[in-house]
Amino acid sequence: MPKQRFVISLSNLLLIVGVIGSTLLLWQLRSLLVTLMIAVVLAAALAPIVNGAERLRLPRWLAVVTVYLALIGGITGAGILIGPTVVEQIERLIRRLPTYLENLWILIENLAIRLGVTDPETVSPISQLFDTQALTSWIIRSSQQVAIRSYSVTRGIVGGVLSIILALLLSGYMLVGSKNLISGLISLFPYPWNQHLAAQVVPVSKRMGSYIQGRVLVSGILGIAITLGLRILGLSEFALGLGVIAGFTNLIPFVGPILGAIPALIVAISHEGLTFGWVLLLFAIIQNLETYVLDPLLVGPSVKVHPLYQLLAVLGGTQVLGIVGALIVPPWVAGGAVLLENLYLQPKQQAEQQQNAIASLSPSEEKAADTVSLKR
Repeated sequence: MPKQRFVISLSNLLLIVGVIGSTLLLWQLRSLLVTLMIAVVLAAALAPIVNGAERLRLPRWLAVVTVYLALIGGITGAGILIGPTVVEQIERLIRRLPTYLENLWILIENLAIRLGVTDPETVSPISQLFDTQALTSWIIRSSQQVAIRSYSVTRGIVGGVLSIILALLLSGYMLVGSKNLISGLISLFPYPWNQHLAAQVVPVSKRMGSYIQGRVLVSGILGIAITLGLRILGLSEFALGLGVIAGFTNLIPFVGPILGAIPALIVAISHEGLTFGWVLLLFAIIQNLETYVLDPLLVGPSVKVHPLYQLLAVLGGTQVLGIVGALIVPPWVAGGAVLLENLYLQPKQQAEQQQNAIASLSPSEEKAADTVSLKR
């Protein structure tokens, strides 16, 4: 039996080398790619506001500058107004965390005694699980690891600040010269793909921008509601800090609301009476308000992505890019879903419907349909 020889043509070899080289180059430029992803998300989110300002007969560049100055001024004002209080409350909360966890262990131990669980072999694993020092170290270490992923992508604190500034500049440039920029990129694709992609620019931008706008608006509403609710329930010492934590984590779909509720529930355990139950009820009400009222009104219509894929986008983004990935990957998935729908699923469904319609025709009707299609 003759031996089969595996032969690679020169074109295939060059293609393999090109793919490997491009992959290595993109890996070296990953920080710039993340910055570019952030810039695209910012541009998509701010585009409707800039378009509204432009309708007031402002030049495009002046509309962009006005919107960005208003955005930066609003964030700076909020930071000056509540920033010191939030930082002070969070620092105090971290200092008291071991005490709160100790109170949690005492509560669980008393509950176990009431239920008749006194066997040392049963209690020992629980006590190891709620070892306050180990649990506190694990919480801080896990938070640091997530932050380090974001930190390493931007190459340090200075790199992170420069990346944010660069993302703002790039997004502003995208908004000012969006038409020329998009037409230049689309012209690189052959016909008819250039026309197909040109038709998807507005839907993709709208989907991504609406997602970010909805999440920010929902998170702001819930952050204010949680702050007020915790004040009413007697946790005014940490209400603002816990409200900001809950509002920020709520930007992350699915897991964010749970992460935001944990610190408030741990604090509530140390208070007497039914405080823990009331705080738990507060977060349950707010979670249902978000799920059944706010998300369907403000976020749901703009996403149109299966919840499982959204969850995978959050988990995958967090694993690769840390907190930054959890925030920017879901809108990219939402934008990619538009391309999948309009460029693949809809044409596929239309082709299947046409094939089914032709298959159901009689021979004479099929011949007449072919004649009509030829005339067209």
